[in-house]
Amino acid sequence: MKTLVLVPDPKERSAIQRILERNGHIFTPIETSEQAWRLLQSGDARFLIADWDSTDLRPLQFIPRARAAKFLHPLYILVVTSKNQDDATPFGADDVLTRPYTALEFNNRVSIGERILSLASNLANARDQLEGLAMYDSLTGMMNRAAFYRQANGELERARRASVPLSLIALDIDNFKLINDAHGKEAGDEVLRIVSQTIREKSRPYDCIGRWSGDEFVIMLAGVIGTDAEKIAERVIVAVRSTRIEVGNEPMLNVRVSAGIASASRISASTEVEPLIEQARQAMSRAKEAGGNQVYLAYV
Repeated sequence: MKTLVLVPDPKERSAIQRILERNGHIFTPIETSEQAWRLLQSGDARFLIADWDSTDLRPLQFIPRARAAKFLHPLYILVVTSKNQDDATPFGADDVLTRPYTALEFNNRVSIGERILSLASNLANARDQLEGLAMYDSLTGMMNRAAFYRQANGELERARRASVPLSLIALDIDNFKLINDAHGKEAGDEVLRIVSQTIREKSRPYDCIGRWSGDEFVIMLAGVIGTDAEKIAERVIVAVRSTRIEVGNEPMLNVRVSAGIASASRISASTEVEPLIEQARQAMSRAKEAGGNQVYLAYV
């Protein structure tokens, strides 16, 4: 795997090179994010490791541009920074590693990235195979329940073998029945299309996402646990809340969603997809009982 490294410090770059080459990566040092852009556009690389503090990554808005682009292959971005991880960390990065870090910690982060990219490739292949099998929901374009369940089982097995954490998010539109009753099925269908599009935009491109039933959606997040899964769910909630949906000459609709998360740090031999989904749905019910438009996180 060719890995682009945008790290100015020679000593740190040399240490990164040793670790990458030990793991079979083709170490490719670059000087600017524009070099990275050209290589990514050509499909020549899929993994980028970049310094957040002393490169042009941030001023040139490289990560938002990369997430909006349609590269030939999925892209994994590991950002290295000297700042503490908080809400100011790079939005859109797949992982953030804070200095000082050990060689073992760096190696583990790279291994996770490799597994995620492998998962993305497998998911893309699975999607190609499913296209002719009518496994996608016709209204939203998401995987239907059967397709999601099949794909989620595959991801669970990969997480089990790789010993990585996993989270499952269940989302439901809080005021969907009121919208349907007041404005009719056509308006309800438009809400479902827009909410599903928002979920895709605020999730990672390789995440397993499906329409579970009615106005309920599910997302399986490989390699994500706890507050990181919570942040993804909160991004969806905020984005949906800020979206205004027009229905004829009626006032614009204000749509809200609630989310429940079942987060597992360890995938054991007895872990199964169906109980995870039910635990996430129960957490979602707790979020609704608390007033809706929020996230409830449960560790399992």
